[in-house]
Amino acid sequence: MTGPDAVGSTEGQHPPGVPPSLSALLAALGTAAYAVDEQGRIVAVNAHAERLLARPAGELLDHDAHDLLHRNRYGAPLPRTQCGMREAYMARRTMQSDEEWFERGDGSLVPVSWLLTPLQLDSGAETTLVVLHLPQEHDAAGAEANRLHGPLSELERLALLAETTTQLTSTLDVEQALRRLVSLVVPQLADWAIVDLITEHGEVRRTVVVHAENGELVHREDLQGPMPPVLQGSMKPLSRALRGVSSALAGPETYLGAPDSGIAVEQRRLFEETGIHSAAIAPIRGVREVLGALTLGRSQQPDPLTAADLPLLEDITRRAGLALDNARLYQRQRKVAETMQRHLLPQLPQVPGLQMTARYLAAPDASQVGGDWYDAFTLSDGATALAIGDVVGHDLDAAAGMAQIRNMLRAYAWAQQETPSRIVERLDQAVLHITEVTMATLLFARMTFDDGRCRLWWTNAGHPPPLLVTSDGRARYLTEGHGILLGAGSHGPRPDASAELPPGATLLLYTDGLIETPGRSLDEGLHLLRRHAASLAHRPLEAFTDLLLERARPSGNDDDVALLALRIPPES
Repeated sequence: MTGPDAVGSTEGQHPPGVPPSLSALLAALGTAAYAVDEQGRIVAVNAHAERLLARPAGELLDHDAHDLLHRNRYGAPLPRTQCGMREAYMARRTMQSDEEWFERGDGSLVPVSWLLTPLQLDSGAETTLVVLHLPQEHDAAGAEANRLHGPLSELERLALLAETTTQLTSTLDVEQALRRLVSLVVPQLADWAIVDLITEHGEVRRTVVVHAENGELVHREDLQGPMPPVLQGSMKPLSRALRGVSSALAGPETYLGAPDSGIAVEQRRLFEETGIHSAAIAPIRGVREVLGALTLGRSQQPDPLTAADLPLLEDITRRAGLALDNARLYQRQRKVAETMQRHLLPQLPQVPGLQMTARYLAAPDASQVGGDWYDAFTLSDGATALAIGDVVGHDLDAAAGMAQIRNMLRAYAWAQQETPSRIVERLDQAVLHITEVTMATLLFARMTFDDGRCRLWWTNAGHPPPLLVTSDGRARYLTEGHGILLGAGSHGPRPDASAELPPGATLLLYTDGLIETPGRSLDEGLHLLRRHAASLAHRPLEAFTDLLLERARPSGNDDDVALLALRIPPES
């Protein structure tokens, strides 16, 4: 259930599909609870659950509960095959568990006991009610996960370092890594955690200022933001840490004298605003450079931080530096890949009367670039060329191969006044001899308008068939003209096919990421795509395309998706 069909505890609405009784039931419960639909997406949540999970309703509704929340005890995502909750609500069974782990909105983990049971709504829709509570040993306000500790034993120190390594190395997202870092050290080591990061341009930004308050992590955004530059001559602790010189202790008295830099002024403000009486500051070092500094401060804990605490802090920042270095490198690669992808994907031509739109969605776990592509351009004889294809792979090599194929196809199609099959035969030979592409699929077509009639000629080299949806909601696949994929070494002739496209019809070209997912047959994917497309036939083309991606793309999809949609002009 999506968008306006979902309801949370903070919403005073009862839209169709989620009756007021469900919201009232959750609100009446004295413990955390939420409801999921038959796909495991959260459709309603109460205020207790929002507080327990440290997430507002907007961050919970319409998200897959397992993917968003469920973790193992080390904070890593739990495979769906190991999820007893998912198995129970898929099978419509009542089930309970004494202790498992959920990830809160601040990145920390909370142990939960849960009970789930099927629930029939007034409308007849099937949902599952999930009731959560803290295990008995964690149920008090001073739960172990949130209480202030005294000095750590050697075993506790080793356990904290092991947990730090596990938590920080299991993510490649900088913001998530920082959330996990502060949740590990606050309130276990200090009341406050401050992270200052150095950007790629050498500027300093106070990225995180977090305070432990009543068992919650509270962000002081008013103390965050850009910082003055680091001066080489400053001997104050934070400036030295940001230059990678050393870790040090600090207190309000450290910054009482005349400031030696703008950073010293900000530090004085920090101590005044937070009431920190004792702080420890350590550099966060990457492999090649200093990335920033971590400050731990105590305001409520009476015991000051001492020199004995610095080795543990340095061990933590060393692990944090490696994790942030990896995350930054990954994000840099993603940015390069996104830029490359934007340049590789074409601008669509303007064809009088013809509506045309395209989408590209990168694989979730790839570097935001792959071998899926689309193209549309005007030929020398005035016809419109359409192409969609998929080069094997999900990396820059696949993207480079895709660019080679697209550019050669454009050249052949423009220069040779030939059938689609003959152009693709030429392209296939070129792929074998002058590119590094191993294999690729391709659908190439030319579209013409004559006396108000639209006709399509195409050839298919191992690609999923185009889908034609008429304005009255009938949908069929154009399965003719199918041949072997590119790079297979075939020297035989390729087939052509043609069809007249009725006025107002929608033609859909797409890649296999829209229909394929592990555990589901290709026929099932094609059937679902056809049903969804037929139901959206009356929608404007842009809405048709976006809703089709939202509804038809498999939730477990790990592949790129390229899509090219065209709306034939209606009868005049």
